[in-house]
Amino acid sequence: MAPLRIFISSVQKELELERAAVAGLIATDPFLLQHCVPVLFEKEPPAARPAARGYLTTLRGCHLYVLMVANEYGQPEGELSATHLEYREAQRLKLPTIVFIKGHKDETRSEGMRALIAEARQDGFKYVRFHDREDLKPAMLDALRRALAEEFNLKATPAEVAEGRQQIEAASAFEAGVLSEVPIDSLDKALVSHFNHETAANQMEQAFRLDGMALVSRGLAVRSGTPPTVHPTVAAFLLFGARPADRFPQCEILVDAYDDVRVGGRPKGQATINAPLPHALAQVLEFIDAHTFHPRRVVGLNNLRLDEYPVAALREALVNAVAHRTYDDRARKVLVRVYSDRVEIANPGYPPQPLTLAKLRKGGYNPCSRNPLIAQTLATLGLMEQRGSGFARMREAMLNHGLEAPTLGQQDGFFVVTLPGPDGDYERLKVPAGVSGPITPAIEAQLNERQKKILIEVQKSGTVTSGWCRKRFGVALLTVQRDLAGLTSLGLLDPTGKGRGARYVLKAGR
Repeated sequence: MAPLRIFISSVQKELELERAAVAGLIATDPFLLQHCVPVLFEKEPPAARPAARGYLTTLRGCHLYVLMVANEYGQPEGELSATHLEYREAQRLKLPTIVFIKGHKDETRSEGMRALIAEARQDGFKYVRFHDREDLKPAMLDALRRALAEEFNLKATPAEVAEGRQQIEAASAFEAGVLSEVPIDSLDKALVSHFNHETAANQMEQAFRLDGMALVSRGLAVRSGTPPTVHPTVAAFLLFGARPADRFPQCEILVDAYDDVRVGGRPKGQATINAPLPHALAQVLEFIDAHTFHPRRVVGLNNLRLDEYPVAALREALVNAVAHRTYDDRARKVLVRVYSDRVEIANPGYPPQPLTLAKLRKGGYNPCSRNPLIAQTLATLGLMEQRGSGFARMREAMLNHGLEAPTLGQQDGFFVVTLPGPDGDYERLKVPAGVSGPITPAIEAQLNERQKKILIEVQKSGTVTSGWCRKRFGVALLTVQRDLAGLTSLGLLDPTGKGRGARYVLKAGR
């Protein structure tokens, strides 16, 4: 079933933040995200042909209409404003309609807006009043759930209801702040373009929707000013800003590596990472890769490079750290410490209620994020899942790698994930399932038995010579030369030296 399109109608300039909040709510609530997509006319791709009142054309392709009003009526197009025309068209189409009114003093509203409210009341619609974005979100969530149940027979399960309520209660206001002085063009263009591609509903959106409008559609940016410009929220700035910690120092990730089992005065490596979150995660993984051991393991004809820690477990712990940390705490940063026997990843803040260490350790809990915009965007980019199974996957990755399960703890205001390492016992590490190595079955099929044994010897001792091959196989020099030439032509071996001193080594990258 295609997602239901929810048209969000309001005077754009006056309720821009509220529009972004509703779009973000639909994009992050687990139930709404599964069934709906928010429609903001200003983010729709341009029509192939110019059309008067194109917003009405967009509305005709929607399934549910949400009207939010405040004080301003908007510029009339004839006798009625665009918002009023949208309302009338929604009633002509008999669309399920939800009405929200900001504020309690109707006498301060413009004459046109009072007329629109009176018309909605006369049409029999009950409206919900709200004060700001924080009380708008739970009321809007309840209204949308009810409409989906009554009009489309889509009912949230008790678990989904609890999950949505917990997410709103746990969510921090920090990520939803708007940076009105930051232009959208200052964000990493490649990352924003990738996000646009991942969130496009169809090929037309991929081709014509502006990258900034993709952020607006997910509550990550707002449009304001004349002429209208797009400005990112704090969440978008952390996710896509070139150096987000220049503005928010707590967003740096501090990474240290030690030769000991405890913090020492002379770390063998240090890094202070200040980059868009997707790039920052990659940089931390690169640091850990450079400061951990990678034993070799001969499997069949392949000499495989193993990781000391499974990348999947490291990435899961890192993503959880940046997605669920307390960003309001400006005095603390995510800490990553690589010791000789373990890796510790600590993020500021304990799990948001109702999550507890006991629930996280046991598993099977409902996901709950302190930063739902950041978490959902990372999920959209394929960097995390929002199913409450992250720690279970981390545990599975560690055990499959031959290591002990990770441990979870709390210390000095930090939530700490500890990944125990092999502590020098690299024989316990397991070759990841499905890893075949550079010598594929297709290449192996082209080798004779002597060539296969030559490759195994090279990977054990580092080199072979024609003399070793003659002695090992008892064949003529011409046969040995033919075998070695074949391995060289397949890009498996490189000859070094000349004449009797010539040796053959594994080709770089193999």
